[in-house]
Amino acid sequence: MELKTNSSPTNHYHQQQNSSKSSKNFSDLTVVINYACLIIGSVAASLLTKFYFIHNGSSRWVSTWIQTAGFPLLLLPTFLPYHLLRSTPRPPFSGFTTRLTLQSIFVGMFLAVSNYLFSWGTSYLPVSTSSLLLSSQLAFNLVFSIAMVKQKVTFTNLNCVILLTLSSVLLALSSSGDRPPGLTRRDYLIGFFATLGAGLTFAVYLPVMQMIYRRVYCYAMVVEMQLVTGFVATALATVGMAAGGGFADMRAESAAGFDEGTAAYWWTIGGTAVAWQMSFMGTAGMVFLTTSLTGGICMTALMPVNVVAGVVVYGDKFGGVKAVSAVICVWGFCSHLYGMYVKSEKLEDRRRNPSGDIDMNEIVVHS
Repeated sequence: MELKTNSSPTNHYHQQQNSSKSSKNFSDLTVVINYACLIIGSVAASLLTKFYFIHNGSSRWVSTWIQTAGFPLLLLPTFLPYHLLRSTPRPPFSGFTTRLTLQSIFVGMFLAVSNYLFSWGTSYLPVSTSSLLLSSQLAFNLVFSIAMVKQKVTFTNLNCVILLTLSSVLLALSSSGDRPPGLTRRDYLIGFFATLGAGLTFAVYLPVMQMIYRRVYCYAMVVEMQLVTGFVATALATVGMAAGGGFADMRAESAAGFDEGTAAYWWTIGGTAVAWQMSFMGTAGMVFLTTSLTGGICMTALMPVNVVAGVVVYGDKFGGVKAVSAVICVWGFCSHLYGMYVKSEKLEDRRRNPSGDIDMNEIVVHS
């Protein structure tokens, strides 16, 4: 009698499992890399922007312009893999439709407005305060995500949004004692509401990007979209610079206006441009690889890092209310992480035991 195992279905099952694991590992690694870019870029951009203003940089148009002026850096990952490295068969911008191009242009215009509001807020408020206020975008993000991309509301993500929003409310109630010396109440309120406006516009930006990404089939297209978006936002900021005297301000600041000297000025401008590009690319990648809500939560979770960085580098006040706000923020983010973990485990269980698939404990033997 000859024993044979019917191995072809089993081998096919193994191949599917190995392919699934490989794809999942690559996706997880890409998420980690994008979030690392978001962390480094966000913290560095926040600190460098504040450095610009506290050392006698005064042009909000310059601050707005450098938020997207680093977009040419994306030319390298866009064109090098195909034209020089020959590591991909896909030509740059292949699959880019007229509709996708127009959507990218619209997003770039919208982003320019958000960047300008952010510059106003940062010019008036301490880094720690503006970081905490920006966490309010998460509540708006949840609402827009439900309305625009049909985001499913769960206890964990709702709990996370409530806690993170509460941290901003606590900050707002105690804001009267947090004004820097010499800053009037009027200017403080302008900075306060400009920062809230920046959070609101960015909360719309994230689900809009998620909707657009439904027509994007690879990460390379995300980079190409970000290149177009950055170009448009920079073009609008350049028009604002020309109309508002931003270029004259830049020349004056680099020549004598900046406290730390000409070299430090241009290093600050260049470093801020690179940091912002890392932050925006990390955000876009997170939205593409996960959801707009998860991207917003990951951004908000950086709030305690920005708060601590502002306290350590610039000596921002860190009273009891900010400490409580930071703890609540961490608590809310941990709640979301737990929800993602539970969801991931359920999906993994379904992948391991899909209905109708082969039970690997059974081997078919033919005589």
